[in-house]
Amino acid sequence: MIGKVTRGHSVARLLSYLYGPGRHNEHVNPHIVAGFRLPMALEPGLARGNRDFRHLVGVLTSPLDTLRHTPLASPVWQCSIRAAPTDRPLSDDEWADIAQEVMHQTGFAPRGDDQACRWIAVRHADDHIHLVTVLAREDGRNPSVHRDYFKVAKACHAIEERYGLTRTAPADRTAAPRPSRAETELAHRKNWPEPPRTALRRHVAMAAAGSETEDDFFATLKEAGVLVKIRHSVRTPGEITGYAVALPHHTNQKGQPVWFSGGKLAANLTLPKLRHRWSTPPDAHGRRAPRRYAPSGVELTHQERSAAYQQAARATATATWQMRHIQDSAVRADVAAATSDILHVTAAITGNRELAHAADFYDRAAREPYGRQPRQTPYGSTLRTIARTLARSEISARLNHSHRPSLTSALSQLIVQLAALIETVADLRQTQQRIAQAAAARKAAVQLTDLTRTRPRQPSPPLPAVIRPQTPNHNAARLAAADFPVPLSQHLATAPYQRPRTAALPPAPARRRPPSR
Repeated sequence: MIGKVTRGHSVARLLSYLYGPGRHNEHVNPHIVAGFRLPMALEPGLARGNRDFRHLVGVLTSPLDTLRHTPLASPVWQCSIRAAPTDRPLSDDEWADIAQEVMHQTGFAPRGDDQACRWIAVRHADDHIHLVTVLAREDGRNPSVHRDYFKVAKACHAIEERYGLTRTAPADRTAAPRPSRAETELAHRKNWPEPPRTALRRHVAMAAAGSETEDDFFATLKEAGVLVKIRHSVRTPGEITGYAVALPHHTNQKGQPVWFSGGKLAANLTLPKLRHRWSTPPDAHGRRAPRRYAPSGVELTHQERSAAYQQAARATATATWQMRHIQDSAVRADVAAATSDILHVTAAITGNRELAHAADFYDRAAREPYGRQPRQTPYGSTLRTIARTLARSEISARLNHSHRPSLTSALSQLIVQLAALIETVADLRQTQQRIAQAAAARKAAVQLTDLTRTRPRQPSPPLPAVIRPQTPNHNAARLAAADFPVPLSQHLATAPYQRPRTAALPPAPARRRPPSR
């Protein structure tokens, strides 16, 4: 059950909409199921075939005239409570109990308080109701609206347990901000494959996974065709305090880019938290070792790149063992977070959309609740080093990519190990009672497992890329993708990875028996 809160000024306009035909779905039999008085006494009457809201509006807004303090800027509080599509239909009495629980948890109309705010609950569909509350108590005091969103979520969780409804995830900030309705409709009108917020979040996550410093991070974003705006400190000149990104084709009415800060993309993509990720973990004595930068522009042969992918697969398999046998919560949290870097870099190397979607799914499972950053450990730093090595390794563009053997087998082994590691993370989140994160991890694992199936699959469209001028040395993501003339999923369908089997020993020669006497 989900509750959505909005604020407004006019009760009359809100009632006109609730009792009207609706904008996106039909309003059927709108009526009041609960309120501060009996619903029958509050139901608006009919006048010449139309609803007459004048009496109801006057009753609801009368406490505003007796306030001892200045009314709130938006005194009309509206909350829509919606059940899941798979939940059973609820009766009017059950919806009335749900409305009373929400009003009690928010503190606007606690049970037994005769001087609380005036409110009603209107039902015009089977799966949801609308709560209308005027934020003015009858004793002349203003109600507290502090943390009303979280109070509504708490009430919804209590309702789900009471009526056996579909459980929703807690508001723990592990989910990335979703694109707004305006962003989604704009992407649909422009025929974009996805909203700009989603594409930017993926670009930033991939750049952060393959970078070691801020300079590398910003340079990688600019190389990917992303516009970057750096925010400097007002008190300390020259100090960088934040950043914002935008896509060149996403502009406002004035033709200016629409910027998104790191915090608007995900809770773990702010600049301070990225700096925490790039820092080296302390040793047993609390000292931090100096960072060793991987050289860029390294020319790798086919065997060297295959060895790099095999090393990444072995490190991923080791991380799976560590997740299962090391009971330290800090180690598990750090390994789960670092797994996201490996997955994002692998998606960038292959340019495969299905891998990118798997990385998007897993992002929520990798984050800690309420934006907390896991303490860095050597176990997670090993995975991050592997990810940066894969992202920073380059090979000369003079090689003829069309005649090099395919690396599908080595990458398939890495994907298989990633799927096993993510399944382990899903089990951990399930044990921690983080149901939404466990579901996100399992969804990513299924996406990875589907890539290794032997049944024929339709090739997935490649990720949209920005055309950039060629340079003497290419980024590893583009160079490795040259090994795949068709999407990775089709390669894996025709040549799935198989574990090497031990060759059978040749049969021993038959021993001759001595002649019998």
